[in-house]
Amino acid sequence: MVDALRELGVPAHLAQPRAGVSQFGIRVALPDGREAIWDTDGTAGLEAQVLRDGVLVGFVPHITGSENFTEQQTIDAIARTDYDRPIATQRRTAPPPAPPLPREGGFFRRFMDGFREN
Repeated sequence: MVDALRELGVPAHLAQPRAGVSQFGIRVALPDGREAIWDTDGTAGLEAQVLRDGVLVGFVPHITGSENFTEQQTIDAIARTDYDRPIATQRRTAPPPAPPLPREGGFFRRFMDGFREN
C-alpha cells in the first residue's frame, strides 16, 4: 500500500512499530511537519493519529465500514483525507495525483526481491 500511495504522490512510509509490538502501519508525512500514523494499534477499522514531534495534535476518526475495505479502498481513503483541522475529514474525491515519489527500500528491498525491478 505504501508503494501505491507513493505512486499517487502521497509521502507515505512504513510506520515502525513500537518496541515489542508487531503491528505495522502507514506513516504519511504532512507538509507542515506533522505526520499521520495510520493503524498501528491493532484495531480492525481504519483510523489515524496526527502527531507533531511525537505529541498528538489531531486524529482521523474511525472510518465507518473500513474494517471491510479492500486494499484499493484503503489507499483511496488515505489519499482523500484532509488533515487541515484537528479532527480530519474525508474529501469526496481524492486530490489530483502529485508526481510519483520513488519507492523506498533501496538495496535491502532489491536484495529481498532477488534484485528484480518491479
